[in-house]
Amino acid sequence: MTKLTNALFFLLFISLALSVNAQAPVWTEIEPGIWKAAVGEPETYDLLEASGSEPGKEALAAMGTAEFPFSEREISAEIIDGKTYLRFPLEKKEQIYGFGLHFQTVQQRGRILRLHVDHYDGEDNGRTHAPTPFYVSSRGYGVFINSARYIDVYAGTAVRKESKNPPVARDRNTDENWTPRPYSDAVEMLVPAEGAEIYVFGGPGSLDAVRRFNLFNGGGCLPPRWGLGFTQRVHRLSTAEDVKKEADAFARKGYPLDFIGLEPGWQSKSYPGTFEWDKGRFPEPGEFVMDMLEKGIRLNLWINPYVSPASPIADSIARYTGSHTVWAGTVPDFTIPEARRIFFSQLKKDQADIGVSGYKIDEVDGYDKWLWPDVATFPSGHTAEQMRQTYGLLMQRYSTEMFRQRNTRTFGLVRASNGGGVRFPYVLYNDYYDHRDFITALINSSFAGVLWTPEVRASETGEEWLRRIQSVVFSPMAMINAWSSGTQPWSFPGVAPAVKEMALLRMRMMPYWYSEFAKYHFQGIPPFRAMNLEEGFAAGPESVVQSSSLEENPYEEAFTREVKDQYMAGEYLLVAPMFAGEKSRKVILPRGKWYDFYTGEYVGGGEVITVSPGLDKIPVFVKDGGIIPLMPPLLHAPAQGEKTDLEIRHYGEKPGRYMLYDDDGVSYDYERGEYSFREIIVEKNNGKEWEGRISAAEAGKPNTVGKVSFTFMTEDDELR
Repeated sequence: MTKLTNALFFLLFISLALSVNAQAPVWTEIEPGIWKAAVGEPETYDLLEASGSEPGKEALAAMGTAEFPFSEREISAEIIDGKTYLRFPLEKKEQIYGFGLHFQTVQQRGRILRLHVDHYDGEDNGRTHAPTPFYVSSRGYGVFINSARYIDVYAGTAVRKESKNPPVARDRNTDENWTPRPYSDAVEMLVPAEGAEIYVFGGPGSLDAVRRFNLFNGGGCLPPRWGLGFTQRVHRLSTAEDVKKEADAFARKGYPLDFIGLEPGWQSKSYPGTFEWDKGRFPEPGEFVMDMLEKGIRLNLWINPYVSPASPIADSIARYTGSHTVWAGTVPDFTIPEARRIFFSQLKKDQADIGVSGYKIDEVDGYDKWLWPDVATFPSGHTAEQMRQTYGLLMQRYSTEMFRQRNTRTFGLVRASNGGGVRFPYVLYNDYYDHRDFITALINSSFAGVLWTPEVRASETGEEWLRRIQSVVFSPMAMINAWSSGTQPWSFPGVAPAVKEMALLRMRMMPYWYSEFAKYHFQGIPPFRAMNLEEGFAAGPESVVQSSSLEENPYEEAFTREVKDQYMAGEYLLVAPMFAGEKSRKVILPRGKWYDFYTGEYVGGGEVITVSPGLDKIPVFVKDGGIIPLMPPLLHAPAQGEKTDLEIRHYGEKPGRYMLYDDDGVSYDYERGEYSFREIIVEKNNGKEWEGRISAAEAGKPNTVGKVSFTFMTEDDELR
């Protein structure tokens, strides 16, 4: 018995030794300021493989290198029973952001998440449309886990007994400072695979880390100009004649409109789809599309990728689909080239080739009760989990490629994305409809490498309608999504004039929006981003606002108040949306001087102000020295080659500089150098009067700038 017992103990010891494999990651700087380590045996199919991301090497080189933000020995990795355990250090005065598209929280320290592509269901638990496994620290670095798995995250919540900085054990009976959540000095993650690729992005600032992440994934998308105009999605069973009447009403009433979205009724069958036109509602699709283009309006079509038995591609694609159906439709395995060829050839022939400009890709996220289960299998051998985490990426990648082959840019909507999807010209949306949470999601999108729109669908009052419209005007896509409600910009007559004014402001600001998206592409700067990425707004003891209303917690001394209702829009603008029922609100201004967007008046700096803008204004503030280029309020984006006049506004007391971007607005020729940045400079002439100038157009490059005028919005001190 003794020998047998010893043998069993020996076998148990060997088993444990084989199942635990502690590793010290070896870091290699693969691009300036970006380090990579591989632990265990990373899976060959991951987020970067699915997205096809390639780094923007020139842009990363221009950023220069950075210091590795950790002591390498503080990062640990273990492979235990086929799973990868990762641990990254946290300092006490450190906040973290990211881990995907959240709707209710911006600060993520102290949270437990499972990063899982899904419909958002009202709780920030990691199940969301873009659960990007990337986080950013207030110390100015980022961490990305390149795995297409459901990743468990303990973001400063778990305490190891051998912790370098353990919390103090307190007696709940007598110590009023006892807390159920003791201080934790680590971010720990569990990847259900026998290895993972890890990337670290250096700073020195948090925005620098975000920029490196975006550029590593190819840089942000650059939409066509028309994509930044105004869009209306019509009722799901609209006919060709209904759509034409809708467009005519916009024109007759003087509301801008650049593209119309057709919902499921454009197809002969949907849920699952046939991907061919319904000839009852759209008897002549080619003629209809061309008629709309002649009106200056493009079409965007709703699809989900589940193939109806009645589809013309049902038989040919069947062998390349998964084991389970969705709404009785087959699920193509888009990692297989032949599946892609069959599916996207149908879209190309029936839609793109006749002039359709883009898609709304629905239901590639969840719920579990709708999509394939985790027990499903796919002919490529990729697991159901991996397909769930990457299906939105695959649809974005290959639909974009279809338009790229035509040298025509697209801009559309999608329900799921993930790490690696930065460069795709798609904006996320969902069925959730909380206005405040929409703004929080817009803020979090800047940490997730995605774009998000706080769309408008319906409202109970004219006030709510206008407040929602104001938010979408200052977002990546100005959209009314009326597939169910049938609402139109003028649906609430009492606020219709103010809605029109806001829609026209969106058009006036197109030169600014287009230039800011160019910075997203070429420099990795999110066009809409969290205040925490703005210089002068960093967390820390020198911050202008300290926590005063949070519940007692062990991190309070290090944090500013969680700011989730105001954000930066482009280089110079701070946007603070109003919500239904509000007459006034508080706005936190970063250090430096800030000015009212509408009047140019000084409003403050490094302080909290209270504003009462009235119903027809959304509070917007401009950084000192800010330059905002505007164009006339056209009803459609400028056509290819069309010149528009510019009014260039300058705000504040500092001289200003701005890089105005220009290209043909529709093609991918900018990737071959067919673009220009023209420098705008505003300074005082002989130190007395403001004077503005713009650099000359570059010979042989696109030039859409007509006459240029300057408006100096802020009076001098002595005149105030």
